[in-house]
Amino acid sequence: MNVYDSDRMSELLTPLGYERVASPEKADVVVLNTCHIREKASEKLFSELGRLREFKKRQEAAGGRMIITVAGCVAQAAGEEIVSRIPQVDIVVGPQTYHRLPELIARAEGAGNGPVFLTEFPVEPKFDHLPTTRSVRGVSAFLSVQEGCDKFCTFCVVPYTRGAEYSRPVAELIVEAKMLVEGGVREITLLGQNVNAYHGAGDHQEISSLSGLIERLADVKGLARIRYTTSHPRDMDLSLIEAHGKVPALMPSLHLPVQSGSDRILTEMNRGYSVDDYLRLVDRLQSSRPDIAFSTDFIVGFPGETDAEFEATLALAARVGFAQAYSFKYSARPGTPAASKGSHVDEAVKTKRLMELQSLLADQQKKFNDSMIGRCLEVLVEKPGRHPGQLVGRSPYLQAVHVKPGNGSVSPNIGDLIKVKVVDSCANSLGGLVDSRLCADTLTKEHAF
Repeated sequence: MNVYDSDRMSELLTPLGYERVASPEKADVVVLNTCHIREKASEKLFSELGRLREFKKRQEAAGGRMIITVAGCVAQAAGEEIVSRIPQVDIVVGPQTYHRLPELIARAEGAGNGPVFLTEFPVEPKFDHLPTTRSVRGVSAFLSVQEGCDKFCTFCVVPYTRGAEYSRPVAELIVEAKMLVEGGVREITLLGQNVNAYHGAGDHQEISSLSGLIERLADVKGLARIRYTTSHPRDMDLSLIEAHGKVPALMPSLHLPVQSGSDRILTEMNRGYSVDDYLRLVDRLQSSRPDIAFSTDFIVGFPGETDAEFEATLALAARVGFAQAYSFKYSARPGTPAASKGSHVDEAVKTKRLMELQSLLADQQKKFNDSMIGRCLEVLVEKPGRHPGQLVGRSPYLQAVHVKPGNGSVSPNIGDLIKVKVVDSCANSLGGLVDSRLCADTLTKEHAF
C-alpha cells in the first residue's frame, strides 16, 4: 500500500516541475512515507530524519532549501512527537490526505510558518482528487481498491491510522486498470488493508464483492494476471473461494494471515475465527484450486502466550505447509488494547520462539521451491537479470524465476508470458530454461506438495 501511495504522491508533484532523484542529499523535497505496524519502522523513521536534518542544514548554508515531509501512518499517529524531536520537519500528512501535498508544499514554502499538519480524516475520499493517469515503471503494478479496517484486532493500529473501511467504485477501478494495461502492465495486484472486505459500488449502484471486481478485471484486454492482498480469513466468502477455481487470470497464490495457532490467543487478538475455521478455509480453497499456494503472517510472543500455545502455532504451520510466511515478534503499538495487557512475554523467549518458527517456515519454503524442479511454469518476464542473457520473472506462485534461453530458443521480451522448465531452486527463487522442446503445450497443475 505504501508503494502505491508513494507512486501517487510522485505523480501529484510531477505537474509542479518535480522529478524523482536517486538520493536525498540535494533534493528540494524529501517525502518519507511511513508504516506504523511495528516499532522498528518508527525507529527507522527517526534515524532517517536525523540524517536528512544534516542534509537540510548543508543546503540552507549554501543558500538552498529542502522541504522535509513525513507522510503515512506514523505521521497520522505521532505527528506532534515527530516535530518535537525533529523541528526541521516541514510537513506532516496522514495517509488519507496526501492528495493535498501540492497545497501543503506551497504553504511550507512560506517563510516562518512553522510545520504544516494535515492528519484529519477527510470527508471525501482522496481517490476523488488524485490524478487520473498513472505512471508505469514495469509490467506489474499495484491497484488500491480498498482502505481502512473495521476489524480492530487488539494488536493493530490500522483502524486508528487508516480509518474505517472504504471501497472504491468498480467503474473507477476498471478505468485505472485499463490505463495501467495501456502503459504495458500485464499483472495487477489489488491492494487493501482488508482487501477481501471490498464492497464497492457497481455500475448500477449495486454492491460488488471482491470476486465480482476480479471477474470484471479479468475481462480487461491485455491483463494477464490478477492477485490481491492482504486478505482476512473472516471475509473469505464462497464466491471468492470459487473465483480461484474459475477465473484463469487469478493467480494460485494467496496471502491469508493466521497470526497464531492458539484459539485463546486468536480470541485475545479479536481475530474472529478459530484454528478449525482457518483450516476448513484452507481445505475449501484447495478443493477449488488444487495447486493453490498459501503465504501467511505470524505473531509470536503475544501477551500471555504460553509454551503450549506457541507449540500450537508450530502445529498449524506444519499442518498447512506454507509456501512463504512473514513472522514477527509481538510489537506493542501505543493506543492498541493489547499494549495495555499484562503478562507480556520476555523478549528472550519471543526471540527463541521466532527463531524456531522461522526455521520451520524456511524449510517449508525451500520444500515448496524444490517441488517445482522438473515442472513447466508460466513466467511473466519482468526485467533483465544480472548475468548476460538472463531474465527475471515471476511464477504463478509469486516466486522469482531466473531464466536463460535454452538451445536454439529466441530470447523473450519484457512483459512476455513464457513457459519455463524449472531446473534449479534456491531458498527464495527458482532457475529455469525457456525452450519450447522442454515443455508440453499444456502447463501442469499438480499440487505443490
